[in-house]
Amino acid sequence: MSRTVLIVDDDPIQRRLLDAQVARMGYTPICCAGGRTALDALDGKHRGSILAVVLDLMMPDSGGLDVLAEMRRQEIEIPVVVQTAKGSIETVVEAMRAGAFDFLVKPFSPEKLRDVLGSAARMQAAPRRPVSAARTRKLLAETNASPALRPVLLAAAKAARSAIPVLIEGETGAGKEWLAAAIQAEGDRAERPFVTLNCGAIPADLAESILFGHEKGAFTDAGRRHDGKFLQAEGGTLFLDEVGELSMAAQVKLLRVLQTGEVDLVGGSARRRVDVRIISATNRSLAAAVATGRFREDLYYRLNAFEIHVPPLRERRDEISHLASGCLERFGRVERQAPGRRLSRGALDLLQRYDWPGNIRQLENAVYRALVLSESEILEAAGFAHVAALVSATSRPAAVVSGSAPDDASEPNAVPSPTSLETDVAPTAFPLRDEAGQIRRIDDIEADVIRVALCQYGGQMSEIARRLGIGRSTLYRKMREYNIGA
Repeated sequence: MSRTVLIVDDDPIQRRLLDAQVARMGYTPICCAGGRTALDALDGKHRGSILAVVLDLMMPDSGGLDVLAEMRRQEIEIPVVVQTAKGSIETVVEAMRAGAFDFLVKPFSPEKLRDVLGSAARMQAAPRRPVSAARTRKLLAETNASPALRPVLLAAAKAARSAIPVLIEGETGAGKEWLAAAIQAEGDRAERPFVTLNCGAIPADLAESILFGHEKGAFTDAGRRHDGKFLQAEGGTLFLDEVGELSMAAQVKLLRVLQTGEVDLVGGSARRRVDVRIISATNRSLAAAVATGRFREDLYYRLNAFEIHVPPLRERRDEISHLASGCLERFGRVERQAPGRRLSRGALDLLQRYDWPGNIRQLENAVYRALVLSESEILEAAGFAHVAALVSATSRPAAVVSGSAPDDASEPNAVPSPTSLETDVAPTAFPLRDEAGQIRRIDDIEADVIRVALCQYGGQMSEIARRLGIGRSTLYRKMREYNIGA
């Protein structure tokens, strides 16, 4: 394997420093004073012998972003490590999106440079699985993607060609984990582990152990050694779902591992190097969390080198028929029912009319419920009465509260609600006034709102709490107070 490193920097002092450091590491340095000479070197006799490019972003003749754009145009697939001064992280993010392999913030240590070049060498040595246009078209055809999802799949196919960190944004249940698994399956790490972690479910005091592992006896009840998620994903991909829910302490530790490529087992004395690709997902804006101080800015830029937004199911209605039929077939096997179950045209029309705030996960629950209740080979719209009620409720004009009693309390001043969680059937409305025409107690109305949310979001407590604007502990407390079963 080639050991040549192309150094591109207009600062002669920085070039000499990098030249000496790279040579001491056993690589052969080639130095260029600007972007144009670097492109000449990449297009000349050195093109097939360069292991990696260390590229300065700010140069007078042709900047680093121009070099990256030209490399992409010429399909020169050599890992590029961009270097930049502190305070220009936004430019780094742009460079990573343009195809850079990694970045270094000046001044950086020789050890950090060695680690980055080592990672580039390992990537160059790994066998590549080309992601061709034909395979991408096959992926699109197999998923029956709607026009809204096709750009997402094209971006995912591009991300699969590299080890770039990916951040997937989208509502709960929209298919973020599926997309992460697809990126893994289409890339060089397809045969290696794909490990998932729901960051929102990690107890704060166990975050370090779960992420990085612990040695036997590291703490009470640590009866044996445990490999954390990073070690379990060695050589493959670690999917950090709802990464925005990590505590600030866990964010600090995660950032250190991403910077060094090493993990410390709790109670251990030696660090372990790891080779793990990170794909993260969030159902909320991490940029907004950074602005409010709830998420570290430096970690955000580490995770958000390549951003993909998954649109909600209500913007992908063309997929509902295919998804529902797939759910029916899959759940039919789970329930050991005879094959051939299908949805009637009326049922499919009904499912396509609903907005599905819980997205694919809510659709799956609705199909599974209808399958269990149905005794016919064809599932009719009547089997989705709870969906029909929600469609009816969301299509009704919003209630207008007035000071006078209505002629019919169930119509002009009503909001949708289920009658019971046990049957999951929602009536058309619940009244804001009692039988005497008086405004109902706020506690009674609040209880009805919680029942609506439980029905609409399929019992997903984190999503329900977020939609109601309260904490999960508050939600559970109110459910106990109102005697509402989860």
